[in-house]
Amino acid sequence: MAGQVAVEDWSGWIGRRVVGEDIATPRLAAEFRATLEPWLFRADDPLCCPPGLHWALAPVMPGMDSLGEDGSEAKGIFLPPLPLPRRMWAGGMIETLAPIVPEAAVRRVSTLTSIKRRSGKSGDLYVVSIRHDIESTGRLAVRERQDLVFRAAQSLPAAAAQAQAQLSGLQWRVDPSPALLFRFSALTFNGHRIHYDEPYARAEGYGGLVVHGPLQAALMLNQAATVLGRFPECFEYRCLAPLLSGAPFVVSSASDGAEIVSRITAHDGVTTAEGRVRAPET
Repeated sequence: MAGQVAVEDWSGWIGRRVVGEDIATPRLAAEFRATLEPWLFRADDPLCCPPGLHWALAPVMPGMDSLGEDGSEAKGIFLPPLPLPRRMWAGGMIETLAPIVPEAAVRRVSTLTSIKRRSGKSGDLYVVSIRHDIESTGRLAVRERQDLVFRAAQSLPAAAAQAQAQLSGLQWRVDPSPALLFRFSALTFNGHRIHYDEPYARAEGYGGLVVHGPLQAALMLNQAATVLGRFPECFEYRCLAPLLSGAPFVVSSASDGAEIVSRITAHDGVTTAEGRVRAPET
Protein backbone atom coordinates (compact mmCIF):
# COMPACT_ATOMS: atom_id res chain seq x y z
CA MET A 1 0.00 0.00 0.00
CA ALA A 2 2.82 2.42 0.85
CA GLY A 3 4.36 1.93 -2.59
CA GLN A 4 1.01 2.61 -4.28
CA VAL A 5 0.56 5.84 -2.36
CA ALA A 6 4.04 6.99 -3.41
CA VAL A 7 3.25 6.33 -7.07
CA GLU A 8 -0.03 8.25 -6.98
CA ASP A 9 1.03 11.15 -4.76
CA TRP A 10 2.02 13.98 -7.08
CA SER A 11 1.44 16.73 -4.52
CA GLY A 12 5.15 17.56 -4.46
CA TRP A 13 4.86 18.79 -8.03
CA ILE A 14 2.06 21.26 -7.29
CA GLY A 15 3.40 24.80 -7.32
CA ARG A 16 6.32 24.00 -9.60
CA ARG A 17 7.09 27.05 -11.74
CA VAL A 18 8.97 27.90 -14.90
CA VAL A 19 9.64 31.39 -16.23
CA GLY A 20 10.15 32.40 -19.85
CA GLU A 21 10.88 35.75 -21.47
CA ASP A 22 10.26 37.00 -24.98
CA ILE A 23 9.59 40.06 -27.15
CA ALA A 24 6.30 40.55 -28.99
CA THR A 25 8.09 41.34 -32.22
CA PRO A 26 6.20 42.83 -35.16
CA ARG A 27 7.41 39.91 -37.23
CA LEU A 28 5.82 37.38 -34.86
CA ALA A 29 2.51 39.27 -34.92
CA ALA A 30 2.71 39.42 -38.73
CA GLU A 31 3.35 35.66 -38.92
CA PHE A 32 0.36 35.03 -36.64
CA ARG A 33 -1.84 37.23 -38.84
CA ALA A 34 -0.55 35.60 -42.04
CA THR A 35 -1.43 32.18 -40.64
CA LEU A 36 -4.91 32.94 -39.30
CA GLU A 37 -6.18 35.52 -41.77
CA PRO A 38 -9.02 36.14 -42.47
CA TRP A 39 -10.28 34.79 -39.14
CA LEU A 40 -8.92 37.44 -36.79
CA PHE A 41 -10.54 40.18 -34.73
CA ARG A 42 -9.96 43.61 -36.26
CA ALA A 43 -9.15 45.85 -33.31
CA ASP A 44 -9.62 49.62 -33.67
CA ASP A 45 -6.14 50.07 -32.22
CA PRO A 46 -3.62 48.90 -34.84
CA LEU A 47 -1.01 48.47 -32.11
CA CYS A 48 -2.95 45.69 -30.38
CA CYS A 49 -1.70 42.20 -31.06
CA PRO A 50 -4.48 39.79 -32.13
CA PRO A 51 -6.20 37.58 -29.53
CA GLY A 52 -4.36 34.29 -29.08
CA LEU A 53 -0.89 35.61 -29.87
CA HIS A 54 0.11 34.83 -26.29
CA TRP A 55 0.38 31.14 -27.28
CA ALA A 56 3.34 32.09 -29.47
CA LEU A 57 5.13 34.09 -26.76
CA ALA A 58 7.76 32.56 -24.46
CA PRO A 59 6.77 28.97 -25.32
CA VAL A 60 8.50 26.00 -23.73
CA MET A 61 11.64 25.34 -25.78
CA PRO A 62 13.12 21.97 -24.76
CA GLY A 63 16.30 20.76 -26.41
CA MET A 64 16.15 17.77 -28.72
CA ASP A 65 17.48 15.57 -25.92
CA SER A 66 14.58 16.66 -23.68
CA LEU A 67 11.75 15.49 -25.93
CA GLY A 68 9.42 12.61 -25.15
CA GLU A 69 8.34 10.04 -27.72
CA ASP A 70 5.35 12.21 -28.64
CA GLY A 71 7.58 15.17 -29.56
CA SER A 72 6.59 17.30 -26.56
CA GLU A 73 8.83 18.11 -23.62
CA ALA A 74 9.49 14.89 -21.72
CA LYS A 75 7.67 14.40 -18.45
CA GLY A 76 9.72 14.66 -15.29
CA ILE A 77 11.06 18.15 -16.16
CA PHE A 78 8.12 20.49 -15.52
CA LEU A 79 5.26 18.00 -15.69
CA PRO A 80 5.49 14.98 -13.37
CA PRO A 81 6.36 11.54 -14.77
CA LEU A 82 2.74 10.41 -14.97
CA PRO A 83 2.37 6.76 -16.01
CA LEU A 84 -0.14 7.52 -18.78
CA PRO A 85 1.70 8.66 -21.95
CA ARG A 86 -0.86 10.07 -24.39
CA ARG A 87 -1.64 13.73 -23.97
CA MET A 88 -4.36 16.03 -25.27
CA TRP A 89 -5.24 19.69 -24.76
CA ALA A 90 -8.60 19.53 -22.97
CA GLY A 91 -9.56 23.18 -22.60
CA GLY A 92 -8.94 26.21 -20.45
CA MET A 93 -9.79 29.79 -19.64
CA ILE A 94 -8.25 33.04 -20.90
CA GLU A 95 -8.53 36.31 -18.99
CA THR A 96 -7.45 39.40 -20.93
CA LEU A 97 -6.44 42.15 -18.51
CA ALA A 98 -4.41 44.40 -20.80
CA PRO A 99 -3.31 44.39 -24.43
CA ILE A 100 -0.01 42.96 -25.59
CA VAL A 101 1.50 45.54 -27.92
CA PRO A 102 4.19 45.00 -30.55
CA GLU A 103 7.79 45.19 -29.29
CA ALA A 104 6.65 44.75 -25.68
CA ALA A 105 8.85 42.76 -23.35
CA VAL A 106 6.91 39.66 -22.28
CA ARG A 107 7.38 37.44 -19.22
CA ARG A 108 5.48 34.18 -18.82
CA VAL A 109 5.27 32.50 -15.41
CA SER A 110 3.82 28.98 -15.63
CA THR A 111 2.70 27.28 -12.43
CA LEU A 112 1.48 23.71 -12.04
CA THR A 113 -1.74 24.07 -10.04
CA SER A 114 -3.60 20.74 -10.11
CA ILE A 115 -3.15 17.03 -10.88
CA LYS A 116 -6.24 14.82 -10.68
CA ARG A 117 -6.83 11.19 -11.61
CA ARG A 118 -10.22 10.37 -13.10
CA SER A 119 -12.02 7.66 -15.00
CA GLY A 120 -13.40 8.62 -18.41
CA LYS A 121 -14.97 6.98 -21.43
CA SER A 122 -11.53 6.00 -22.68
CA GLY A 123 -10.42 4.62 -19.30
CA ASP A 124 -8.31 6.08 -16.49
CA LEU A 125 -6.79 9.48 -17.15
CA TYR A 126 -5.02 12.37 -15.46
CA VAL A 127 -6.18 15.97 -15.73
CA VAL A 128 -3.33 18.45 -15.24
CA SER A 129 -3.96 22.19 -14.91
CA ILE A 130 -1.35 24.90 -15.41
CA ARG A 131 -1.72 28.64 -14.78
CA HIS A 132 0.15 30.97 -17.11
CA ASP A 133 0.62 34.59 -15.99
CA ILE A 134 1.79 36.62 -18.98
CA GLU A 135 3.17 40.08 -18.32
CA SER A 136 3.66 42.76 -20.95
CA THR A 137 6.08 45.59 -20.09
CA GLY A 138 5.82 44.62 -16.43
CA ARG A 139 2.02 44.55 -16.31
CA LEU A 140 -0.13 41.41 -16.13
CA ALA A 141 -1.80 41.19 -19.53
CA VAL A 142 -3.12 37.63 -19.87
CA ARG A 143 -3.90 34.98 -17.27
CA GLU A 144 -4.60 31.55 -18.68
CA ARG A 145 -5.64 28.20 -17.25
CA GLN A 146 -4.48 25.33 -19.45
CA ASP A 147 -5.99 21.87 -18.93
CA LEU A 148 -4.18 18.78 -20.24
CA VAL A 149 -5.41 15.18 -20.28
CA PHE A 150 -3.14 12.13 -20.17
CA ARG A 151 -4.50 8.69 -21.06
CA ALA A 152 -3.15 5.14 -21.38
CA ALA A 153 -1.18 4.01 -24.43
CA GLN A 154 -3.70 1.31 -25.32
CA SER A 155 -6.73 3.60 -24.97
CA LEU A 156 -8.54 5.22 -27.86
CA PRO A 157 -9.57 8.89 -28.02
CA ALA A 158 -12.86 9.61 -26.30
CA ALA A 159 -15.96 8.92 -28.39
CA ALA A 160 -17.08 11.86 -30.47
CA ALA A 161 -19.59 14.25 -28.98
CA GLN A 162 -23.08 14.32 -30.41
CA ALA A 163 -23.77 16.38 -33.48
CA GLN A 164 -25.05 19.89 -32.78
CA ALA A 165 -26.31 22.55 -35.12
CA GLN A 166 -24.02 25.38 -36.13
CA LEU A 167 -24.83 28.60 -34.31
CA SER A 168 -26.97 31.03 -36.29
CA GLY A 169 -24.73 34.08 -35.90
CA LEU A 170 -21.32 34.76 -37.41
CA GLN A 171 -19.79 31.77 -39.25
CA TRP A 172 -16.33 31.11 -40.64
CA ARG A 173 -15.33 28.16 -42.83
CA VAL A 174 -11.80 26.92 -42.17
CA ASP A 175 -9.74 24.39 -44.10
CA PRO A 176 -7.46 22.60 -41.60
CA SER A 177 -4.78 21.82 -44.15
CA PRO A 178 -1.45 20.27 -43.15
CA ALA A 179 0.13 23.64 -44.00
CA LEU A 180 -2.11 25.43 -41.46
CA LEU A 181 -1.30 22.86 -38.78
CA PHE A 182 2.42 23.11 -39.54
CA ARG A 183 2.38 26.89 -39.34
CA PHE A 184 0.54 26.92 -36.02
CA SER A 185 2.93 24.31 -34.61
CA ALA A 186 5.86 26.45 -35.74
CA LEU A 187 4.38 29.65 -34.29
CA THR A 188 3.81 28.06 -30.89
CA PHE A 189 6.92 25.81 -30.96
CA ASN A 190 4.61 22.83 -30.48
CA GLY A 191 6.39 19.57 -31.23
CA HIS A 192 3.47 17.24 -30.50
CA ARG A 193 3.61 14.69 -33.32
CA ILE A 194 -0.16 14.19 -33.65
CA HIS A 195 -0.25 17.56 -35.49
CA TYR A 196 2.29 16.77 -38.25
CA ASP A 197 3.22 13.07 -38.18
CA GLU A 198 0.22 11.23 -39.63
CA PRO A 199 1.48 7.65 -39.04
CA TYR A 200 2.09 8.54 -35.39
CA ALA A 201 -1.35 10.16 -35.07
CA ARG A 202 -2.99 7.04 -36.50
CA ALA A 203 -0.98 4.86 -34.11
CA GLU A 204 -2.50 6.87 -31.25
CA GLY A 205 -5.97 5.99 -32.54
CA TYR A 206 -6.81 9.09 -34.57
CA GLY A 207 -8.06 9.02 -38.14
CA GLY A 208 -5.46 11.52 -39.32
CA LEU A 209 -3.63 14.65 -38.24
CA VAL A 210 -5.23 16.38 -35.24
CA VAL A 211 -6.08 20.09 -35.20
CA HIS A 212 -4.55 21.80 -32.16
CA GLY A 213 -6.79 22.59 -29.21
CA PRO A 214 -5.32 26.12 -28.91
CA LEU A 215 -5.80 26.68 -32.66
CA GLN A 216 -9.51 25.95 -32.26
CA ALA A 217 -9.57 28.15 -29.15
CA ALA A 218 -7.81 31.00 -31.00
CA LEU A 219 -10.41 30.89 -33.77
CA MET A 220 -13.31 30.88 -31.28
CA LEU A 221 -11.68 33.64 -29.22
CA ASN A 222 -11.22 35.88 -32.26
CA GLN A 223 -14.75 35.23 -33.45
CA ALA A 224 -16.19 35.97 -30.01
CA ALA A 225 -14.17 39.20 -29.95
CA THR A 226 -15.58 40.10 -33.38
CA VAL A 227 -19.15 39.54 -32.15
CA LEU A 228 -18.46 41.43 -28.93
CA GLY A 229 -16.55 44.23 -30.63
CA ARG A 230 -13.57 44.02 -28.27
CA PHE A 231 -11.29 41.61 -26.45
CA PRO A 232 -13.37 39.39 -24.12
CA GLU A 233 -12.34 39.82 -20.50
CA CYS A 234 -12.88 36.12 -19.83
CA PHE A 235 -13.19 33.31 -22.36
CA GLU A 236 -13.62 29.69 -21.25
CA TYR A 237 -13.58 26.72 -23.62
CA ARG A 238 -13.60 22.92 -23.74
CA CYS A 239 -12.30 20.49 -26.35
CA LEU A 240 -15.06 17.89 -26.72
CA ALA A 241 -13.83 15.59 -29.49
CA PRO A 242 -10.81 15.28 -31.79
CA LEU A 243 -10.90 17.50 -34.88
CA LEU A 244 -9.00 16.06 -37.85
CA SER A 245 -7.33 17.61 -40.85
CA GLY A 246 -8.67 16.77 -44.29
CA ALA A 247 -12.10 18.41 -44.40
CA PRO A 248 -13.25 21.99 -43.71
CA PHE A 249 -14.91 22.84 -40.40
CA VAL A 250 -17.09 25.74 -39.31
CA VAL A 251 -16.51 28.23 -36.50
CA SER A 252 -19.79 29.81 -35.42
CA SER A 253 -20.80 32.23 -32.68
CA ALA A 254 -24.02 33.77 -31.46
CA SER A 255 -25.07 36.06 -28.62
CA ASP A 256 -28.27 35.82 -26.60
CA GLY A 257 -27.61 39.07 -24.79
CA ALA A 258 -26.26 37.35 -21.68
CA GLU A 259 -23.32 35.50 -23.18
CA ILE A 260 -21.64 34.69 -26.47
CA VAL A 261 -21.33 31.02 -27.35
CA SER A 262 -18.76 29.88 -29.90
CA ARG A 263 -18.59 26.43 -31.46
CA ILE A 264 -16.34 24.37 -33.73
CA THR A 265 -18.36 22.03 -35.96
CA ALA A 266 -16.59 19.31 -37.97
CA HIS A 267 -17.64 18.37 -41.50
CA ASP A 268 -19.80 15.53 -40.10
CA GLY A 269 -21.71 17.88 -37.77
CA VAL A 270 -19.89 16.87 -34.59
CA THR A 271 -19.05 19.66 -32.16
CA THR A 272 -15.35 19.37 -31.34
CA ALA A 273 -14.95 22.47 -29.15
CA GLU A 274 -17.12 25.06 -27.49
CA GLY A 275 -16.38 28.38 -25.81
CA ARG A 276 -18.32 30.96 -23.83
CA VAL A 277 -17.87 34.61 -22.96
CA ARG A 278 -20.30 36.81 -21.09
CA ALA A 279 -21.51 39.89 -22.94
CA PRO A 280 -21.08 43.24 -21.13
CA GLU A 281 -23.78 44.18 -18.66
CA THR A 282 -26.12 46.96 -19.77
